[in-house]
Amino acid sequence: MNRRMECEFSLLRYVPDPVRNEFVHIGVLLRAGITASGARPVLGLRFTADWRRVRCLDPEADTEMLEAMEAELRRRFAEEPEGNLMHVLEDSFSNCVQVSESRAYLAESVEAGMAELMRLYVEPQRRERVSRVSGRAAIQAAMRTEFERVGAWEMMRKRIAAAEYTRPGDPLRLDAGYRATGDGMRDRIRIFHAVSLEHLGGVGGGMGVEMAKVLAFSAAGLRAGVERVEKAELELTAVIEPWSRLAARDEGEREGAYRFAVETMEEHAIRVRTTMDLAAMAETARIDLRL
Repeated sequence: MNRRMECEFSLLRYVPDPVRNEFVHIGVLLRAGITASGARPVLGLRFTADWRRVRCLDPEADTEMLEAMEAELRRRFAEEPEGNLMHVLEDSFSNCVQVSESRAYLAESVEAGMAELMRLYVEPQRRERVSRVSGRAAIQAAMRTEFERVGAWEMMRKRIAAAEYTRPGDPLRLDAGYRATGDGMRDRIRIFHAVSLEHLGGVGGGMGVEMAKVLAFSAAGLRAGVERVEKAELELTAVIEPWSRLAARDEGEREGAYRFAVETMEEHAIRVRTTMDLAAMAETARIDLRL
């Protein structure tokens, strides 16, 4: 029987109004037990990928700031695993994010412990909820799950501003990406963006078709910008739902819109893959990043 690790965990809470003291859990911090030096090194940190509960509590919540906070905390703890969490939060962020008291916890492994704590406190019944999440959020969650599985997610850039490669004012942000350094080949910037085609129909095909057209319109500028800024080739991938998961009776018009969206992106040299391909894409990332 495997011996469990003696750990402590704290919950990260989003508190929009400290006076009212209403909060929602947004993440988990897992630390080792006390070492010989008296410190508790950070073992794992994870924020939710589903901000719906935060938006229910605070419709004006700055979720981009919260996502950036996760990346910054990961960076700080990578540099100083035994750092004081409260000091890091107070040093870098407002008091809208607070930390609960530490509790003892026995973990089979860091990954298993993080998954269990997230399920218990931050994302209860996540499996049941994902099927009801609006299309793009479900695709994003699936992307994160697969890239985390191979250890690539933490090494990827998130919410990449298109304006870095196009021109100031471009509002588009791309979900995630990384640089693939080729052996004897040109480097590639692989970028992945969730494009949900769940809501199709009506004039113009609905939101899904519009997002596909936006990405197609942006592709040439992104490609030229990556060449100029990164001195690398852009490989832009749109991740969509497979048609088999969207199809129902009387779907002639919606299927036409689905095909139009796919073909429009492919005509602009965007690779189109479905969520069924995510495991293979994550495996490619593992190899590219030498994990």
